[in-house]
Amino acid sequence: MMRLASVSATGRGATDQLLSAVVERLQAEGVRLGGALRRQETQSEASNCNSDLWLLPDGPIVRITQNLGAGSTACRMDAGALEEAVGTATARLVAGNVDLIVLNKFGVSEAEGRGFHALIVEALSRNVPVLTGVSDAHRAAFEHFAGGMATALSPDESEVLAWCLTVVKPAASRIEEA
Repeated sequence: MMRLASVSATGRGATDQLLSAVVERLQAEGVRLGGALRRQETQSEASNCNSDLWLLPDGPIVRITQNLGAGSTACRMDAGALEEAVGTATARLVAGNVDLIVLNKFGVSEAEGRGFHALIVEALSRNVPVLTGVSDAHRAAFEHFAGGMATALSPDESEVLAWCLTVVKPAASRIEEA
């Protein structure tokens, strides 16, 4: 079975909501998670200018965008904050307490070999499966990166959860090994 999978749901924030629901269920199953999800904002917090990542499994929340002021057309990505988030997620993986990496998206940074690109490679080299959101805009870059070695999942919570539980070692067998 392939240890890299992508999912894409239709509608603004739909993939983030899907992955958040799957993560909640995986945590209830005892799956040790790493990676990052986009923080689900309430209506009063919502802003097109802010992007916060929740580092799995238990935080912190890291703001990866910067306020450049009204009228700015430059990239709002805070590369330093993103790399700090990547470093924290990678350290958790290397510590060996991760069964599955879940990432909110494979985007521009990853397509260019930055962002969570190195975490994905490191996880796969350690035989830790990776689930990531991929938008239509970045699908071709993801497919190039994956080289035919990824499973495309439908945006169905049960299907995504089933794939995750199939590729991770069950919690009971981890306890027996300890």
